[in-house]
Amino acid sequence: MFAFNYYTPTQVVFGRDTELKVAELIRQFGGTKVLIHYGGGSVVRSGLLKRVTDVLDAAGIDYVTLGGAVPNPRLSLVYQGIELCKREKVDFLLAVGGGSAIDSAKAIGYGVTNEGDVWDFYDYKRKATACLPLGVILTIAATGSEMSDSSVITKEEGLIKRGYSSDLGRPRFAIMNPELTMTLPDYQTACGCTDILMHTMERYFTNGGNMEITDSIAEGLLRTVMVNAEILAKDPKNYDARAEVMWAGSLSHNGLTGCGNDGGDWMTHKLEHELGGLYDVAHGAGLAAIWGSWARYVCQSCLPRFRRFAVNVMGVEPVGTDEAIALRGIEALEAFFRRIHMPTNLRELGLNPTEQELTDMAHKCAVGVNGGKGSARMLYEADMLAIFRASL
Repeated sequence: MFAFNYYTPTQVVFGRDTELKVAELIRQFGGTKVLIHYGGGSVVRSGLLKRVTDVLDAAGIDYVTLGGAVPNPRLSLVYQGIELCKREKVDFLLAVGGGSAIDSAKAIGYGVTNEGDVWDFYDYKRKATACLPLGVILTIAATGSEMSDSSVITKEEGLIKRGYSSDLGRPRFAIMNPELTMTLPDYQTACGCTDILMHTMERYFTNGGNMEITDSIAEGLLRTVMVNAEILAKDPKNYDARAEVMWAGSLSHNGLTGCGNDGGDWMTHKLEHELGGLYDVAHGAGLAAIWGSWARYVCQSCLPRFRRFAVNVMGVEPVGTDEAIALRGIEALEAFFRRIHMPTNLRELGLNPTEQELTDMAHKCAVGVNGGKGSARMLYEADMLAIFRASL
């Protein structure tokens, strides 16, 4: 077990109709002029954006809006948001949507309050010293960005996707109404559930420190998400299943499931960032497509964790060698992905990259992690290329 610092300052307001409390929460945290940042037309079509603006109008809170956040949110929109906030003297950000809108809003918050190019933070050249305060109305359970310190942005030039983490970017509040996720397409729900699983497993498969209570929380969260993902595949309007998954998404990425370990592995995410940057695939689907190849590649180096996962999470009978048990656990998770219509390799994801594209992704991934990264197993450029090749 390692020492840790667990910091989760976000106030969570959970349940039906909680979006109607947005004005009082903005006031509670000092907001007077708000940028409402959102994604595509679903927030408009569902009537959620109008409900939010009606509440702010009634409360006399001034606001401006910026739509257009997309999966793998773009740096160009972040720049637009920074300029808009400065021009309109915005002092509070409200992200209405999922991880893309939230991540984009965090980047805008860094850009408004720090001199220079905001991309410097995502390019690891310097660290932010401030961020505009941010609140969230969550519409998809997936990234956990509503309680986390992290955001991921894609720079169009060079198709570079990078993440930046700072406690300064943690939202002040997160409004979570599970009913707001009921209009999601089944594919997006499944992608979200996959992302939640991966945030937990990135912290679980380590060779550096573990706590029994943290492991038990992580294993329970994984089992809960898988059970409810299959319920939602058959009954998308099930409120209780939506609620379980939404809360699990926040707990998976607010630091709880990493307490006492070395911070986690994170190489599945880093590998997927290259897929997302180059091909603009849905993040959860990209993670599912790459995970099995990563897991088989590192399994021998982290065998006790993979065996425990197989038995405690996937329900594999502990019969045979540790390696055989671990491999059955990997196969069981891939079978689950197929049941919720997630891909388990790049071709199932609809990709057929060339050898040059695989080589380029491996190189960019290695550059992005300063040469090497991993806890289950330390991976370098040659390892990254081997995993990409195995995922075809």
